[in-house]
Amino acid sequence: MSAHCCDHGHEHASAAAASPVYRRVLRVALAVNLAMFVVEIGAGLAAESVSLLADSLDFLGDAGNYAISLFVLGMALHWRARASLVKAASMAAFGAWVAITTIGHAMAGTVPEAPVMGVVGALALAANFGVALLLYRWRNGDSNMRSVWICTRNDAIGNLAVLAAALGVFGSGSGWPDYLVAAIMSGLALVGAVQVTRAAVAELRHARESGPQAVGSL
Repeated sequence: MSAHCCDHGHEHASAAAASPVYRRVLRVALAVNLAMFVVEIGAGLAAESVSLLADSLDFLGDAGNYAISLFVLGMALHWRARASLVKAASMAAFGAWVAITTIGHAMAGTVPEAPVMGVVGALALAANFGVALLLYRWRNGDSNMRSVWICTRNDAIGNLAVLAAALGVFGSGSGWPDYLVAAIMSGLALVGAVQVTRAAVAELRHARESGPQAVGSL
């Protein structure tokens, strides 16, 4: 969303985001992500898979993002934009952590357990695909709504990549497919953080240009 969007567009996005249906969808997404974090962190440690560990922390980060989104629903645009900046920072931190962890596993030559990766990756894909379907209609809202969609979309892509990595590890007996997927997930998080940051900054600029009534206590 650019800084040139009209007031009507922002008001429409705000009204849509504050709808009871959207709130229920976010609560479902929050519960699903917390449950999958518990499943994947255990499986990732047991299988020594950096891509599963990365995906588990992604689930935890997304749960936090959904909680923040629920908290700011219905608030003024500048508060929602500020929340988006917090979420963008968490996405960037996740991406950096995954990159560092992946380098460590590559240097150690860790070979994860492909069957565990495949089963848990398929479960995670089903969970994220279901959440993505629920959120699809709100994918083009304000930066807060967009950040929720980007996180969910990235998760589904990451799950497909984990399944591909499991096949690669199984076929090659090497950990490199796992490292490669973790690197891709790191890149997705960093790119998503940039996208959300740009949208949030544009909204903050729009709020300032709209005058005291829109900015409030900004």
